[in-house]
Amino acid sequence: MLRDMMSTFDLQQPASVADAVAILKKAGKDGWVLAGGNDSLSWFKDRAKQPKTVVDISGIAELKGIKETADGIEIGALTSLTAVENHPAIKAKFGLLAKAAGKVASPQIRNTGSIGGNVSQDTRCWYYRGGLPCYRAGGNTCYADTPTGMNREHTLFNASRCVAVSPSDVAPALVALDAKMVIQGAGGAREVEAEKFFVGPAVDILNMTILKPGEILTKIKVPNTWANATFYFEKVADREVWDFPLVNVAAAMKVSGGTIQDMRIAMAGVEAVPKRLLVVEDLAKGQPKGADIAKLAAKASSRGAKPLNFNHFKVPLMESLVTRAIRDS
Repeated sequence: MLRDMMSTFDLQQPASVADAVAILKKAGKDGWVLAGGNDSLSWFKDRAKQPKTVVDISGIAELKGIKETADGIEIGALTSLTAVENHPAIKAKFGLLAKAAGKVASPQIRNTGSIGGNVSQDTRCWYYRGGLPCYRAGGNTCYADTPTGMNREHTLFNASRCVAVSPSDVAPALVALDAKMVIQGAGGAREVEAEKFFVGPAVDILNMTILKPGEILTKIKVPNTWANATFYFEKVADREVWDFPLVNVAAAMKVSGGTIQDMRIAMAGVEAVPKRLLVVEDLAKGQPKGADIAKLAAKASSRGAKPLNFNHFKVPLMESLVTRAIRDS
């Protein structure tokens, strides 16, 4: 396979969302949305993706910026991760999201990478990225899920042919905050919960989000429901900078009088989608916040895990992160 040499494509640079949607509708499955380009250009250079029409939306002003509303905060999908990390209102009310954004890759990538691009990026499985004809690429094999396959970074839960995971640091934070994703297509706008924005291989093995050809993620709404809650975010990766999570955890808790009144917690790196840990939430609600409930919830969090040959370490790692999220936040 040729490397570092892009196939030719028609580059379009619309000035509005309406124009972008119209171009993408015409392009159909041959269209590709380009935002910051940190992920897209790697695909193009490796020729693993060869779209005929690339729609560069980076010049669309309406997709950028952070706005406080009566209901919470609205973040344009093209807003840089650096802007999300440093925004005063996000830091004050939704510190979980600010910290998650600040853990993505490196400062240089956070300056150019967008929050919409981070949650929409494809999996980092090297078999898939290398252009091999795996299930996710339309083939009939999962090269990672074999006796000799390298699957250290892959899933513990709900594999369905494909064992790849979502690589986003921001995604579990948005799930924990019960954020809403606004999607624009030719038929108009629709709004979905962050938890439902991501899909696993049993639903759609070719895609990791519900975005259809011709649709654009335009904004993310973070409601005041979890504003000023007790937050915890931790990312474990092989390197401190410019690396994807082996496992990360994002938790939001409402604590009163030392008792956990309500909780949402999600993880990336253990399933194809950001995994919401409902069993942990149910166990923790109504319990005194501390080491006892943290230990019990941690053991429950890994129930049903099915490690692959080289990722058994993720089970105790997952349990440790859940313990710290409840005990140390």
